[in-house]
Amino acid sequence: MRQSQLFTKTRREAPKDEEAKNAQLLIRAGYIHKEMAGVYDYLPLGLRVIDRIRNIIREEMNAIGGQEVSLSALQNPAIWQATDRWGDDKVDVWFRTRLKNDSELGLGCTHEEPMVRMMRDHLSSYRDLPRYTYQFQTKFRNELRAKSGIMRGREFLMKDLYSFNKDQEEADAFYEQAIQAYKKVYDRTGIGEHTYLTFASGGMFSKFSHEFQTVCEVGEDRIYISDEKRMAVNDEVMEDAILANLGLERGKLREAKAIEVGNIFKYGTRYTKELGLTYRDHDGEEQPVIFGAYGIGLGRLMGTIVELLSDDKGIVWPETVAPFRAHLVALVPDPVAVAYADALYEELMASGVDVLYDDRDLRAGEKLADSDLIGIPTRIIVGRDTIDSGQVEVVNRKDGEVMRLERGALIGAFA
Repeated sequence: MRQSQLFTKTRREAPKDEEAKNAQLLIRAGYIHKEMAGVYDYLPLGLRVIDRIRNIIREEMNAIGGQEVSLSALQNPAIWQATDRWGDDKVDVWFRTRLKNDSELGLGCTHEEPMVRMMRDHLSSYRDLPRYTYQFQTKFRNELRAKSGIMRGREFLMKDLYSFNKDQEEADAFYEQAIQAYKKVYDRTGIGEHTYLTFASGGMFSKFSHEFQTVCEVGEDRIYISDEKRMAVNDEVMEDAILANLGLERGKLREAKAIEVGNIFKYGTRYTKELGLTYRDHDGEEQPVIFGAYGIGLGRLMGTIVELLSDDKGIVWPETVAPFRAHLVALVPDPVAVAYADALYEELMASGVDVLYDDRDLRAGEKLADSDLIGIPTRIIVGRDTIDSGQVEVVNRKDGEVMRLERGALIGAFA
């Protein structure tokens, strides 16, 4: 992609109506566009990052037996009434709408009920189990506090996986697999060392749950971390009985602010019992299906990466989620240098290197500032001395380390 043709633009100043660093940087760098509070559009750069995060999650969900589906966003009140979750006193973040015949519909804030109801047509025998289905789907939540940029939106993309098992033992085994899969997601997206499995309240979903919390000063949650066991407890469930059950001592825990980047729930027969999802066992007896749910907000994960890994110059993407692998920057308008940069760009592309080429007619300082702001991990600079020396400057965005490589060695380094 030539930057002169890229649909985006950078800004020197942060938007005055944004408090969150993630939104300030992502808007300044041209990744997102704000429609209104809690609602953002993803521009080409932002969509490339979301797609790379999506692919990482998809690979890890597939690796534990997940099968991808796509459910509707419009919700039938009847199934939510059956589980006693349609009222605002039960789920206070509903967006609802009315059809022209005056019947009421909801906009999906989560998909436990629709997924369980769908499974009634596909599960009848123990031979049909287990089943693990997931989707990437837009959710709608009537948030009162839409002030954390893309980390707390009224409209956002979520991966939600649902497990259907014959018994609790089988369900527990999959739950542990899901924990490990989530840890791999956070490792691969660059925040694993800062992220902890956290015992927490289930909120509107269940009595207790597990969250994945990333330690960050702008986090809205407060957790207590056991470095020895590499786990944490959310402040809202910091009770002596819970600590004893987890084998933790209050005095050995350290307090930290954190961002919730995922959550997983054991429901047992909640939802399946109310919606009549059963199967026949080996003896022909009817049994309730054991149910679980596992969520990751893609925008929240993207925003957390920005909050955690950016510096005073801009975003610092991990290579695994960056919109491009390299940023080729031509610093001088000299025709010979421009021809060199053009040819290098074509050669990189032909070698399969995903590269953004800054071919714009701007001053060198503006280009370098934009490159810092956009945050692609590797910067390749074609400067005044490149033609004479036959070498390009390769800069690591994270630590500023500089190498000088000849053209052939550069191509080989990306092979």
